[in-house]
Amino acid sequence: MTAEDPGPLIRLFGLTGGRARPVGETFDLVAIVTTVSTRVQPVEHIPEHLAVLSLCRSPTPVADVAAHLRLPLNITRVILGDLRREGLVSIDRPRPAAQTIDERIYREVLHGLRSL
Repeated sequence: MTAEDPGPLIRLFGLTGGRARPVGETFDLVAIVTTVSTRVQPVEHIPEHLAVLSLCRSPTPVADVAAHLRLPLNITRVILGDLRREGLVSIDRPRPAAQTIDERIYREVLHGLRSL
């Protein structure tokens, strides 16, 4: 931190109620977060919650949410876990790479290797 950037006014453990890990299932850096419900009372949520809900109106990876909030990944995961538990966001796992590549490409690569 510099003199120009004094840091957060609230300590990070204050944002998460002292928790360092999300309650329940963990999720990957590239998991996709999407806002499910925008019916939120601003007085019930901290500014970081509202920022996540605004940012994730379009699908956003967990890593991008952390970068946008300028918070450590673990703190971001706790915040996302809280929002998911309240039913305000969905967090979808990325598809494994093996499921995203067409089988035809594997056959072409194999054919190319055999012809070497």
